[in-house]
Amino acid sequence: MKRTLIKNARIVNEGKQYQGSVLIEGDKIKSIFDSYSNINFSETIHDVIDAEGLYLFPGVIDDQVHFREPGLIHKAEIYTEAKAAIAGGVTSYMEMPNTNPQTTNLDALNEKYEIAAEKSLANYSFYFGATNDNYAELPKINKKEVCGIKVFMGSSTGNMLVDNPESLKRIFSETDNLIATHCEDEETIQKNTKIYKEKYGEELPIKYHPLIRSREACLKSSSLAVELATKYNTRLHVLHISTKDELSLFNNSIPRTNKKITSEVCVHHLWFDETRYDELGTRIKWNPAVKSVEDRRALLKALIDGKLDVVATDHAPHTLEEKQNSYFKAPSGGPLVQHSLPAMLELHHKNKISLEMVVDKMCHAPADLYQINKRGYIREGYFADLVIVDLNDLWLVEEPNILYKCGWSPFEGITFKSKVRYTLVNGNIVYNDGLFNEKEKGKKLLFDR
Repeated sequence: MKRTLIKNARIVNEGKQYQGSVLIEGDKIKSIFDSYSNINFSETIHDVIDAEGLYLFPGVIDDQVHFREPGLIHKAEIYTEAKAAIAGGVTSYMEMPNTNPQTTNLDALNEKYEIAAEKSLANYSFYFGATNDNYAELPKINKKEVCGIKVFMGSSTGNMLVDNPESLKRIFSETDNLIATHCEDEETIQKNTKIYKEKYGEELPIKYHPLIRSREACLKSSSLAVELATKYNTRLHVLHISTKDELSLFNNSIPRTNKKITSEVCVHHLWFDETRYDELGTRIKWNPAVKSVEDRRALLKALIDGKLDVVATDHAPHTLEEKQNSYFKAPSGGPLVQHSLPAMLELHHKNKISLEMVVDKMCHAPADLYQINKRGYIREGYFADLVIVDLNDLWLVEEPNILYKCGWSPFEGITFKSKVRYTLVNGNIVYNDGLFNEKEKGKKLLFDR
């Protein structure tokens, strides 16, 4: 059995930092040693990584990505985006159902798993998409093998809007699985769209995006989701919270593993705000919209305080040609998985968040909330999904080092201080200073439910 030793690392795990070494046997962590241990190995060590001066984290788990396959592969593919994720220290992802065809039946779901098993360097799971009329399919889903049910309570790319009150009632009351929601009230958005389109026509400035996809639209929809989940005792995870107004819906007075209702914030809502629209235009057009400086600051505080549970990306690539259209024609979303960990570590360098909190929200929390089997922590017996980072290696985000199929990033021109040096998936060194080992593919995530 192959054995790999990571020695002399600064390990960040479960709220602590310490100097140590990790022995990997096969696909799992065999032993963890502190810096004072007298390590003697009788077994053969096949690979040794000397991580002196480097930091060792659990692999990042991204609970919300759009990899566009099947049907939209001019934007992205499972292969290309999983590869970009690996370069960014993301070792596991959960992918959304608004592909073509949409993942709203078991055949479409199984097709994605087959593609990922063949092509994905990272571990994977796929959401099953709810619609206004497919709730009879939901009880057929194996909750031990599928991350959750996605409900679009607001329209976005692919338009899988679920807006029928009876359908929502049945989905929330009859689903024995985690429900993840995109929350924006469609009626409010359409009303705002009409007002601004009448005033500005097709040449509407991008700065009005957060007034069309407004805070009122977010709060109204999130409140409805929480109300339904509370009424039917549903396990609810509200995705990409973008306003300070919504924070009152969430609880930080109980341990997150006891919560039935949890929430996520995305990297772009912690990094960008409406002051950047004039500079970056539709490159930072997301649904929900990037909003005010006050919102951005409140979201970071709520993350640290425990009201927001997870940091993810909502990685949603489009071609630059598509994004450069006028406001109403430019799709919402942008690529992020390669740069999410470096961006969060940049916030650490700015004294906004601790390393321990970055690891907690990007690695531990998704594993806890989705009940992922033996991932998200550096523990003996757990899968060896690990990332080794240099916290002092400046690099500029520019076209030659962007790995997304779409070829661009909203972080272009930004210099990050932290760089991913190694990424290990299931004990395999799949990324080493810009070089990939593609012999071994990732595995299907399993859930302890």
